[in-house]
Amino acid sequence: MQIALYQPQIPPNTGNVARLCAATDTPLHLIGPLGFSLDDRYLKRAGLDYWPKVRLTVHENWEAFLASSPGRLIGTSARAGTAYHAFDYAPEDCLLLGPEAVGLPIQALQHTSQCVRIPTTDNVRSLNLATSAGILLYEALRSCNLLPGM
Repeated sequence: MQIALYQPQIPPNTGNVARLCAATDTPLHLIGPLGFSLDDRYLKRAGLDYWPKVRLTVHENWEAFLASSPGRLIGTSARAGTAYHAFDYAPEDCLLLGPEAVGLPIQALQHTSQCVRIPTTDNVRSLNLATSAGILLYEALRSCNLLPGM
């Protein structure tokens, strides 16, 4: 299992996803251009002292990410796709999450095998990026019998 963040914009969200990846030993891909510097203090604070344990790959752009052969790409959307708990995940999947304000662009969604969503009420546009990553990753790991410590 892997997580890829497409052009993330908010350092604390990315730091929290990095911490999640360290906790589950899940590779993390950051696809540029990034909306911040990797030296950002908020990014580092959110990831705490776990950064050395993150299997991080930074890709300059979308094309470089695709060239890295990340496995089956599973897109994410706030409103479209299969409900995350009903999806058939595979261990080689790469969960692709879009930037906080706009989600995944059509260019990225066209390269995904499938799309999953986290059902919500109409009270919100979407969930926080780091929250979504946690929900999706733990369900994918659970369904593939890959949960850490189990």
